[in-house]
Amino acid sequence: MAKAVKMKDIADRLNVSTMTISKALSGKPGVSDSLRERIRMLAMEMGYVSPGAPKDLYYTFGVIIESHYIEKCDTFYWKLYQEINMRASRQNCFILLGIVEDASRENLEIPKIVKENKVDGLLILGGMERYYLEVLVASAGVPIVYIDFYDEQIFEDSVISNGFYGSYCMTNYLFDRGHREIAFVGTLFSSKNITDRFLGYEKSMLEHGEAVREEWVIPDRDGEKNLYDIIVLPDQMPTAFVCNCDQTACRLIGELQRNGYDVPGDISVVGYDDYLHPGLCNVEITSYGVDMGQMAALGINLLIRKIQGKTYRKGFHIVEGYFVERESAASRETEII
Repeated sequence: MAKAVKMKDIADRLNVSTMTISKALSGKPGVSDSLRERIRMLAMEMGYVSPGAPKDLYYTFGVIIESHYIEKCDTFYWKLYQEINMRASRQNCFILLGIVEDASRENLEIPKIVKENKVDGLLILGGMERYYLEVLVASAGVPIVYIDFYDEQIFEDSVISNGFYGSYCMTNYLFDRGHREIAFVGTLFSSKNITDRFLGYEKSMLEHGEAVREEWVIPDRDGEKNLYDIIVLPDQMPTAFVCNCDQTACRLIGELQRNGYDVPGDISVVGYDDYLHPGLCNVEITSYGVDMGQMAALGINLLIRKIQGKTYRKGFHIVEGYFVERESAASRETEII
């Protein structure tokens, strides 16, 4: 009978303390993200099982994501991946990351963790081209949950934020502060999230008796989801902008400032996500936050129930967000001197 792997065995392999191994595997602070990942990977390879872990709750999940979502460490999706990792460890589960590069997608190459049957279930983050998603889902052979996207043609259980209501809420907020000339920044149909957020903006505009002007629906990325270097400002400026994400809001604020506008003194800007790496923007952005922790926990729990064959509510699972008021938006009355 094989000898059970202990924390000390993992610690000896990595030349770290047993306490470091314990913190990493239990999701406690005090261990860097890179070392935590190395420890989890080695623990899985060595066959380590937490002494208190019920056998039916010990799983390995794959997280599949396209490379452009996490090209820089401090992105929304990198933070969401970290939340998933932490929530999985609380359930005595391991996470393996599978990154899909552009060339791999175009050549229909399946991630190694899927091809080699290393996972019990898959969490697919942020969406991907349908032709590749079809191949991936057909090849997986394990339960799947989509996180932060959905696809009505390749249906799987999905956990999404309430983008429609969030953008509707942010647009209403601007109307409540006296704005009526409001633009939307985001490339329609480049993702369902952006389109849903536009529809929330559009609903608020129509309810307030304002038509959506074509020149005030401003793209921020191309069809491949690559952000434009410059957000082109309209010839006739609105008094406020609703942005599909905080990253775009930050870039828009920079462009406005380069063109001589003060934010929020001249023009107000609101975003979505409530996530932006500190120091990127010199104006703190009013935003509708995504509860990433709740999304991660719900995705993990759904996957466990699917693996175990337990009953659950199938379909879309919408996680409500929260409003955060900061300094990027002001009442219209205060802007007129």
